Amino acid sequence: MIAPGVPMSLTRRSFATGLAGLAGLTPMAPAFAAAPNDDPQADQAAASALRRLVAGNQGARALNEKAVAVLVFPKIVKAGFLLGGAYGEGALRQGGKTLGYYNSAAASYGLQAGVQWFGYALFFMNDGALKYLDNSAGFEIGVGPSVVVVDAGMAKKMSSTTLTQDVYAFIFNQKGLMAGLGLEGSKITRIK
Repeated sequence: MIAPGVPMSLTRRSFATGLAGLAGLTPMAPAFAAAPNDDPQADQAAASALRRLVAGNQGARALNEKAVAVLVFPKIVKAGFLLGGAYGEGALRQGGKTLGYYNSAAASYGLQAGVQWFGYALFFMNDGALKYLDNSAGFEIGVGPSVVVVDAGMAKKMSSTTLTQDVYAFIFNQKGLMAGLGLEGSKITRIK
């Protein structure tokens, strides 16, 4: 019901604005996220997550020493009930400095229920893979340069002579209640 004296178009506009605001609260709405040019909080979160990963994992340490850059997403939130989604923001680090900010988004469907949090880091091993990230309108894991997700067994066997892929991914700090975890289909987009 429209209040007396309030034009109908104002009410529709307010309703549309309210819906847009609600959509901005969901983790699957990256279009509403503002991206500052310099984000010290994001820099600190990415640097801290990378330090902890490298300190606690021999494979990550070997990759970090050889990588041309590392894209770190300290916290991805994944939620779903039949339909699901995941979203998080991170920073591309090179030589202790941030080169840019990115978001990671994914949608899924199937037998799933729950919520979980995790972080992941992508170690770019050559300039070609890094250039692909920079030039693409959205780097989709599973399309473009080869991405290998490193598990605990593989990490123990890694050495500088076995590093032959374009990008290596480490998933870390997994928490929550949801079966299955993968990066396939995640789309990474630069925040401008």
